[in-house]
Amino acid sequence: MEEFSFMNLANDLLVICLLAIPVFLLGYLAAHHPFFKALDRILHSAINLFTAGRGIGIRHYTNEAELRDMVDEASERGLMEDSEREMIHSVFDLGDTLVRELMVPRTDMVWIEGDKTVRQGLSLALRSGFTRIPVITENLDNVTGIAYVKDLARRVHEHHESEQTETVDAHSRPATFVPETKTAAQLLKEMQKDQIHMAIVIDEYGGTAGLITIEDILEEIVGEIADEYDLEAPEVDWLNDGSVRLSARLHIEDFEDACKIELTDGQREDVDSLGGLLAKELGGVPIPGSTITIAGWRLTAERPVGRRHRIAFILATRSDEADSQARA
Repeated sequence: MEEFSFMNLANDLLVICLLAIPVFLLGYLAAHHPFFKALDRILHSAINLFTAGRGIGIRHYTNEAELRDMVDEASERGLMEDSEREMIHSVFDLGDTLVRELMVPRTDMVWIEGDKTVRQGLSLALRSGFTRIPVITENLDNVTGIAYVKDLARRVHEHHESEQTETVDAHSRPATFVPETKTAAQLLKEMQKDQIHMAIVIDEYGGTAGLITIEDILEEIVGEIADEYDLEAPEVDWLNDGSVRLSARLHIEDFEDACKIELTDGQREDVDSLGGLLAKELGGVPIPGSTITIAGWRLTAERPVGRRHRIAFILATRSDEADSQARA
């Protein structure tokens, strides 16, 4: 079976758009050009002649609103599924959707310093689940390239010693930068043309606002693609050993109630969820294995879910128990 590819899907959508252009133009000419108007009357006369005056419904669409109405009408008549109607509308909306609406925000980006070793780069990729990671120098506003896992793995395979002796920036690829005000439709075309999978989004001041991938744009059309292992689980799940598995989206007050603790005002500041608290204390995006100790509890990020590899659950263990287990 052929492997699913977002790039193949993007190619198919681009072909559909390109095929739609001449169809749209022909429809416009048929409605406005004198020659086509005359031809249209002749065809209608012939149809009425051979169908005993019953005729057939022929409609011309001269703008996007009419095409949208046609899609809605087809859906109301049961000629297409609601999901298909939503997908078609999403294609139209793509031209009005800005990159900043679809990007992964700066605060959720996983990145690596360029002076880290190749081994550290591979370790981060394996732990985070990302195959492409932005490479920075002093801070996140200085993105120097994109590290591809396959490039790092190939280098280690061919030269084993490079794992410890060479740095990530020596094997990174040039980064592509796009303004946050560019439309998603424009960016999709550029990504298709240049065979780019990821771009760094910059704000009006030239700083890093976030990043966007071709999958982010395509998900806007086809909807969120769930991971096969993303199972529903309770927000608070007490385990037999006395630890508790908590949803990263659990409200901070519910976390306090569940664990019978009270956080300080400084710890609660600018935080709504347990995942936000973990990220704040870490000073970066949590990845599997990231751990903090707070209010007598050790919080450990568990496996990521979804295409963006966000941490979904956090394992909370009383810090004294965790310390005794570590000593044992």
